[in-house]
Amino acid sequence: MRHRIITVSLLTIAALYFLTPVYWLAVSATKSSSDLFGTFGFWFHDPHPLDYLHRVLSYDDGIYVRWFLNSLMYAGVGALAATLLSAAAGYALAKYRFPGREGIFNVVLAGVLIPGTALALPLYLLFSEMGLANTYAAVLIPSVVSPFGVYLCRIYAAAAVPDSLLEAARIDGAGEARIFSTLGLRLMTPALVTVFLFQFVHIWNNFFLPLVMLSDSDLYPIQLGLTSWQGYADRQPELYQYTVGGALLSVLPLMVLMGVLQRYWRTGLTEGSVKA
Repeated sequence: MRHRIITVSLLTIAALYFLTPVYWLAVSATKSSSDLFGTFGFWFHDPHPLDYLHRVLSYDDGIYVRWFLNSLMYAGVGALAATLLSAAAGYALAKYRFPGREGIFNVVLAGVLIPGTALALPLYLLFSEMGLANTYAAVLIPSVVSPFGVYLCRIYAAAAVPDSLLEAARIDGAGEARIFSTLGLRLMTPALVTVFLFQFVHIWNNFFLPLVMLSDSDLYPIQLGLTSWQGYADRQPELYQYTVGGALLSVLPLMVLMGVLQRYWRTGLTEGSVKA
C-alpha cells in the first residue's frame, strides 16, 4: 500500500506539472489582452471564450484557419508518408538479408543523432537550387524522412513478425509485396501508430524548418504564424489575446489524436499475454 501511495502521488505531481500550462492556456483564452496582464492568471475574469475564439478565426480574413489547414497538411501527409517509408525500410532491414544491411542500419542510427536544426540551412540551399524554396514541398519532403521511425520499425518487425509465418505465406504462393501489406503492416500496427504520432507531433511543433524555408505567410504553419502575431503585438495589443487563443486551438488536434490512437498501444501491449 505504501508503494502504491508513493506511485500515485508521483503520477499526480507529474500530471499537474504537464496539465497546469494547458489549464492556464484555457483560462487565458477567455480574457482580453488587457486582462491577460491585469488579472490573476489561473482564474477567469469576465470570460467570453466564443467571442475571442471567433476573433482569432476571423482576423485578417481568416489567416489562422489557413495556417491551421497548412499544419494539418504538413503534419498529416508528412507523418503518413514517414510512417509508410519507415515501415517498409524497417521491415526490409529486419526480414531480408543482403550485403551492407548492417552498414545501412548504422547510417540510420547516425541520422537519429543529427539534430534537425543542423540540417535546416543545407536543406534550404539544396531546395533553393532546385527552385522548391518557399513552397509546400520544402516542408513536406524533409518531413517524410524519420530515422527514428526506421529504427523502431526494424526492432519491432524483428520481434513481432515471425519468420515462420512469412515462410508459410510464401509456400501458399503470396508475393513479397502482399506479405508485407497483409501481414507485416498488421503485425507492426502498434509500432506504426507510435511512429505516426511521434512524427505528427514533431512536424506540428516544428518551427525552425518552416522559418528557414518559407517567406510567404500563406504557407505558414500554426507555430510560425503565431510567432509572427506575437512579433506585431507591441503595435497591436489585441494580438496577444489572439496568440493565446490560437495556441489553445493548436493543442486540440494533438489531444484528439492521442485519445484516438492510444487504444492501438494498449492492443500492442497485451498481444501474447493470453495463452491459447
